[in-house]
Amino acid sequence: MSLLGESKMAYYETINLVANDTKPYIDIVLRDSNKPLPGINLDPDDPSTWHPIDLTGVTVKVHFRAIGTKEILDTLDCVKHAPYKDGKCFMVWNPETLAVEAGTYEGEVFLEYEDGNTLTIFDRLKFKVREDF
Repeated sequence: MSLLGESKMAYYETINLVANDTKPYIDIVLRDSNKPLPGINLDPDDPSTWHPIDLTGVTVKVHFRAIGTKEILDTLDCVKHAPYKDGKCFMVWNPETLAVEAGTYEGEVFLEYEDGNTLTIFDRLKFKVREDF
């Protein structure tokens, strides 16, 4: 399962940010690369043919860390858009998440289901943070 716009690389397109900001919110559409939209032939290389993941009863979160490290600096919540069956949510920055040094960071999106199961999206988000003035 992957985010809309999956690339063949381990990261999606880099998102440019400024240290100490609390916006922009990052829109995410979660889609199942193994399930086609109704009436569409599944193309594993074309996210527009993939069925959205139903987020009903699911909590979506993102781990945030510096690339090349193992320490998770923050865990962010994603707010789901109704109706939840369309896989849409947006990532909200916590007040201190981007109180970091300039550099390159990554985010790992994961889903927590009511039954305790977890699904981690394979590809990662990539963030380039520059210094604030």
